[in-house]
Amino acid sequence: MKLAVLADIHANYPALLAVTQHIESWNPDRVIVAGDVVNRGSKPLECWQFVKEKEKTCGWRLVRGNHEDYVLTHKNPNRSHDPVDEAIAQSSWWTFNKLGDAVNTLETLPDTLSFDSLRGEIRITHASMQGNRIGIYPWMNDDEIKKLIGDPPSLFCVGHTHIPLVRRLNGTMVVNVGSAGLPFDGNPCVSYAQITSDQSEWNVEIIRLDYDRAQAERDHFETGYNEEGGALAKLVIEELRSAKSAIFQWSEKYEKAVRAGEMGMEESVRKFLEERGIQVDK
Repeated sequence: MKLAVLADIHANYPALLAVTQHIESWNPDRVIVAGDVVNRGSKPLECWQFVKEKEKTCGWRLVRGNHEDYVLTHKNPNRSHDPVDEAIAQSSWWTFNKLGDAVNTLETLPDTLSFDSLRGEIRITHASMQGNRIGIYPWMNDDEIKKLIGDPPSLFCVGHTHIPLVRRLNGTMVVNVGSAGLPFDGNPCVSYAQITSDQSEWNVEIIRLDYDRAQAERDHFETGYNEEGGALAKLVIEELRSAKSAIFQWSEKYEKAVRAGEMGMEESVRKFLEERGIQVDK
């Protein structure tokens, strides 16, 4: 059996094209996209239409991620209209509008996929069985990971953290496939997992690929995302360039002050980037 699993495309269309080309040259039996196709990036509609076409024509299977959930919150008339909440959610609001009627198809995505193989259950979800925002990281110990797997399958695949991991945990092969659009481990090469099985074990290779990063940067500005996606869009371009998380670190340091009215979103992002010696792109 040959299984390809990718996740966390985050509307990075050039990266998606590069990963898909590599996957198709490998010719797996199944391809699974484990969530976060859209949002936190500049080409959500193009990426969503692409994977839905692959679902239709090639049998790709799709799982819902937390960023699909963020976009879907904008369908809820009772969502928060607090100014700070709206400022933080401006990126997903931009994505919501770019998707148009296609946003309705996000609701059809399952949270988890499970299917049988000769080696037992294969289970794929976005982050963990504890929720699509509770991820599995390389620095976690075995007991922490066990709690996030639940009833242990033979193969357990996730994304969400944007940091690859491969670990055998008792009878379970645990795989975090990293990110096919926005890696956070300092390596700008995007990733996906090639998984095969033989009579004795699962074999996993995390594939790292370069892609047209210059085009991805141009898309960030030419699509209007940098200007219209809110203050946090300025952090997304830094994440794209550095291959490291920035929004979480901004939240840890500045979100409380923004909510207390001590500074605005734009000011907080500018200060965050200046502390790192980064000039804010206009």
